[in-house]
Amino acid sequence: MGQMGWLAWLIVGAIAGWLAGRVMHSRLGLVGDIIVGIVGAFVGGFLFSLVGLGGTSGFNVWSVFVAFIGGVVLLYLARLITRTQGGIRV
Repeated sequence: MGQMGWLAWLIVGAIAGWLAGRVMHSRLGLVGDIIVGIVGAFVGGFLFSLVGLGGTSGFNVWSVFVAFIGGVVLLYLARLITRTQGGIRV
């Protein structure tokens, strides 16, 4: 992960989480989507590093893309878990 300030993480997380929430039809709300985007940055960075691509590298379009992919994966996995346990819909 590149060195990013807290404000940059929040902005990247907000953008990526909001986009992932729209694509996956999330019902988490804005704050939930931001959290998904921030955690998604870590998930996306890990996944991208597994295939030899760089993770988040600062406040740029690539970092938003990586966080977005991570957010989509995170929402997908959460949906699988809640579907099998009969929990709330994510």
